[in-house]
Amino acid sequence: MNNLMRMTPSVLMIVSPILVAAVGGMICERAGIVNIALEGLMGIGAFTAATVHFFLEGSSPLSVWIAILAGGVAGLLVSLIHAYASISLNANQTISGTGINLLATGGTIFLSQVIFHMERTEPFKLGMMPGPGGIYPTAWIALATVLLSWYILFRRPFGLRLRSCGEHPQAAASAGIDVRKMRYIAVMASGFLGGVAGGCLVLTQTIQYTVNTINGAGFIALAAVSFGRWLPIGVAGASLLFGTAVALAIYMVNIEGLRFLPSEFFSVMPYIITLVTLVVFSGKDYAPKASGQPYERS
Repeated sequence: MNNLMRMTPSVLMIVSPILVAAVGGMICERAGIVNIALEGLMGIGAFTAATVHFFLEGSSPLSVWIAILAGGVAGLLVSLIHAYASISLNANQTISGTGINLLATGGTIFLSQVIFHMERTEPFKLGMMPGPGGIYPTAWIALATVLLSWYILFRRPFGLRLRSCGEHPQAAASAGIDVRKMRYIAVMASGFLGGVAGGCLVLTQTIQYTVNTINGAGFIALAAVSFGRWLPIGVAGASLLFGTAVALAIYMVNIEGLRFLPSEFFSVMPYIITLVTLVVFSGKDYAPKASGQPYERS
């Protein structure tokens, strides 16, 4: 029990970026756009946050928060590529998202070479500091993101309009809703949250951005959206499950009785748990009916 209590801050640190990105993916799919670019958007946000914090940490006490905001803005701007391709041009959403993932990998390496003359950012001296109980503020950011998304999606007229665009876009349009505008907003929100998630990750779990910083967290967030049935509480529970699996994979390396296993076993375990969970609990399709389908004005 004591070991579990000691793990709690670390678990929340790992879960928080996954949850923030997953909420962004949920909002996007609720409007009818599949965003598999979460991995790339997190990478862009992480690179931006690490770069901004590196240059500001000695001159501004708010450098961490400015860096996270900058990561969110960078994610939002890049997400406009996905929005334009999938909404305005009716391009295949999977291909568009994959393109952003590839762009994030190559683009961040290129910019690192230009700015820092190496394939990673310079390490910063100090990242985000934990609060009371060793819990990072990113946990509160994740909690606020879940509560705010629930309130907007299920308690405000705007949320009803957005969800209608992912269920029956033609019916929504006939009721006077601008489907394309709503989908643009959803993709931009997803991009912003993906960038914030990347910033939260790099400022708590590492001291610099590298091409391996995100390491599949965006894809785990995407799986959490499906496993969570596109509901805020479900996405939160799925993110907690998958994030805990990642944390356990880190801590289990130090368990004496398990040291006979190769280190690669612990590295791959979170992804195996993710896949097995999705297979075991897959059943009725709860996805929005028009998710992934281009909208054509009739």
